[in-house]
Amino acid sequence: MSGLSNQISLIVGLGNPGLEYEKTRHNVGFDATSAFMTSLGVNFSKQDKYNSVYWEGRFKGRNLLVQHPHTFMNLSGKAVAALARNKEILPAEIIVVYDDMDLPLGKIRIRKSGSSAGHRGVESLIEHLGTAKFSRLRIGIGRAQAETVDYVLAKFETDEQVVLDEVLKASINALTLSLTRGVGYAMNNFNSINHEQEKTNKAD
Repeated sequence: MSGLSNQISLIVGLGNPGLEYEKTRHNVGFDATSAFMTSLGVNFSKQDKYNSVYWEGRFKGRNLLVQHPHTFMNLSGKAVAALARNKEILPAEIIVVYDDMDLPLGKIRIRKSGSSAGHRGVESLIEHLGTAKFSRLRIGIGRAQAETVDYVLAKFETDEQVVLDEVLKASINALTLSLTRGVGYAMNNFNSINHEQEKTNKAD
């Protein structure tokens, strides 16, 4: 599966396992990748292996994997590196989807590489993959008004959920473009859009 180094073969959603963490801000990476899987409308085989759940199938005539590490956020890299090694996937063929407090709710940001910016899950990936050269789709959740841990582990408010629905749709489209046209093309099409404003404009 390690063909072209700019061809995405593995999509990783970051989050924490367990019912108590479902639909929390820190688990938006799980939510976005699950929404993407649903949008495909095809059956992927599900495996529970490498401290994770992952799905494997065909997309546009090639193999594609989607992974949810179940190691908890700060050890995510262990699960991703194990799957990537087994499937012979290069770091440059991975795109990681996760929450970002430095972006407001309504914004997504796609990058081909970069630092962790303090995100524990991304720090773990850099450590275990041995490089920061993997793509990311960062989903804004806004800055905490209370304690950071309480904020990221809380569920979205009702008014936030309306914006999040638009963001998840955009994330599906951004991932699809990253796979079909390349990460750079997706960056140019999505990094400048504020989906909270888009939702407001539609309401007007």
